[in-house]
Amino acid sequence: MSETYAHTDPLLTDKEGCAILGIAKPTWHKWVQRGLIPKPVKLGNLSRWPRSEVLAVIENAKAARQAV
Repeated sequence: MSETYAHTDPLLTDKEGCAILGIAKPTWHKWVQRGLIPKPVKLGNLSRWPRSEVLAVIENAKAARQAV
């Protein structure tokens, strides 16, 4: 029996997240340490971030900009 599963919130690598945010990998990891980007989902030795959480970083920055 085959089941089709469409993942609506794909997991991204740090490289993919960097491309979305337009930042370098060292900046990405600094932001994770500072809590600006959520900690990764760990899959064995792999670190991945839900796309929705990466996009939320942008939305949070936009909201902070509006609050000033």
